[in-house]
Amino acid sequence: MAHPLVIILGPTASGKTKLAVALSQEFKGEVISADSRQVFRGMDIGTGKDLGEYKIDEVSISHHLIDIKEAGTTYNVNDFKNDFYRALDDVVERKKLPILCGGTGMYIHAILQNHELTAIPIDESLRVELLMLDKMQLQDKLNSYPAQLRSNADYSSMKRLVRAIEIAIYLSNHELQKIKRDPINPIVIGLKSDLLAQRSRILDRLEQRLKNGLVEEVQTLLARGITKEILLFYGLEYKFIVAYLTGELDYTTLKERLGIAICQFAKRQMTFFRKMEKDGVQINWLDTDDNQLKEKAIELVNAKFL
Repeated sequence: MAHPLVIILGPTASGKTKLAVALSQEFKGEVISADSRQVFRGMDIGTGKDLGEYKIDEVSISHHLIDIKEAGTTYNVNDFKNDFYRALDDVVERKKLPILCGGTGMYIHAILQNHELTAIPIDESLRVELLMLDKMQLQDKLNSYPAQLRSNADYSSMKRLVRAIEIAIYLSNHELQKIKRDPINPIVIGLKSDLLAQRSRILDRLEQRLKNGLVEEVQTLLARGITKEILLFYGLEYKFIVAYLTGELDYTTLKERLGIAICQFAKRQMTFFRKMEKDGVQINWLDTDDNQLKEKAIELVNAKFL
């Protein structure tokens, strides 16, 4: 029997957590985070954990996959898949409704498509070698492998071509182990709004995070021994705050450029969600700013599972 799963996705600052918590209260559910950075302890303000949102009328809503790794370590799609299914089993065993919530589209897509290829390990030495090639050379190299080894390849960027070659080489020498997973019966709810409203929310939230100690959070991470290189890898807020702390940006330029970067990131998130739709994922889009948002989401869940 397939496990029911509510999925809430959307770009940054679209109110995903608030809606997930509201639905958890309505349906006796628990939230499973699908955020590639909220897994790290000590990275709270920059990743927008907003843990205070997991409480309604003094009642705490249980959440999973937040603060499960030390900052400075790595985490990938396959790690998420393994952690997700453990959390799913835990929630279902206690007869609660699992609600997967986040903006990391790659994580959510991996669950919906159940791609075994995410388990193929990264080959750092190979990547160094491949990054010396241009896009045309990478395409030619990938096409030199049998079609069945590159049937799911994405030719759209150098990064994805490198990964596709990595996968083709691995499959040439190894048999891919398939992990049996319990099936899921998902409904996907997406949050969106017009660009001006989205931009306003992003900039207001950035202003609030800076006031709440975003710069100090990065200083603390650096003091704990997290290197600048790792913080740059975590991107966005951490990348720009490091540039500010090292004197590359003044405070005004920091706010301006970081605000632009987050808006661009939100646009990329929406592009990925549109790609998911092209891959066959049905997303029920709702307007973030709709006064009836909660009620409409409840209707969708009821129509799916009741």
